Amino acid sequence: MILQSLFPVFALVVLGAVLKRFGMTNDRFLRVSDRLVYFIFFPALLFWKIGAAPPPSGVTWNLCKVGMTGVLAVWLLSTAFIRLLPIPAFKAGSFSQSCYRFNTYIGMAVVINALGEEGVRHFGVLIGFTIPLINILAVSVLIWHSGQRYSLSGRMAVTVRALISNPLIIACAAGIAYARTIHAFPPFIENTLRLMSSVTLPLALLSIGGALTLRGLRGNLGLSLAGAVFKLALFPAIGYGLLQWWEVTGPAFGTGMIFFALPTSTAIYVLSSQLNSDTELASASIVVSTVLSFVSLSAVLLLFVSP
Repeated sequence: MILQSLFPVFALVVLGAVLKRFGMTNDRFLRVSDRLVYFIFFPALLFWKIGAAPPPSGVTWNLCKVGMTGVLAVWLLSTAFIRLLPIPAFKAGSFSQSCYRFNTYIGMAVVINALGEEGVRHFGVLIGFTIPLINILAVSVLIWHSGQRYSLSGRMAVTVRALISNPLIIACAAGIAYARTIHAFPPFIENTLRLMSSVTLPLALLSIGGALTLRGLRGNLGLSLAGAVFKLALFPAIGYGLLQWWEVTGPAFGTGMIFFALPTSTAIYVLSSQLNSDTELASASIVVSTVLSFVSLSAVLLLFVSP
């Protein structure tokens, strides 16, 4: 199960790094690739998978409650950690994000390999609910520590803009609405979405590998490791307890555990640069979390997903 589910994912990430290293891709290609995946291909994949699936069940809604509660719990603990250590304001926003943001592309790839279509449906609905909450928490911490003065209306405007412009949130909401009303796709639409979706995960994983860089590790290894402990150890432990509490079982349970064990999102770099936080720490956190996630995901697949 581990080799079957994880090897293809991390092999493409490594290939992306190798292609960048030997000049077969470059920063311009990666920027264009990221935009295509983020704004076109991945939203199409989510809309297709969620829209063609049966409407979400009670188990799926419990999974969503578990996901949101887990995010809130780790956010609160990481915020306390920032205050107690203390972590400088310039680094606080990047560190906070690294503790609970998750890599959607790696998540979808692992879920498809390990749990198939049912896991994809659970994962799509789960991220549709957790992404808005994560954006609200991330933007709030970044604004609080940015050193810039924002009025309450200014903070709300930044947060709302981050939510309504997020194509993944839009795709998940549209997919749920479609599943509840029309449900089936006409064959020509089905084939179009299938063709579009086939390019999504390979392109996304190659871009993740190409974007990994070691230059931010110097001076940031300690904090990036601390963030990885929150994201890859504490988050799954809290998630496991919540899944048991809400009695989530079957593929939904496996989906939840994979969700909690994912590496941090590459989006933390972009948001940190936009709201005056430490992009070097963000870069280091992405590298450390991505590398160590092979351990967390392997453990989850071995203990909770393998037949």
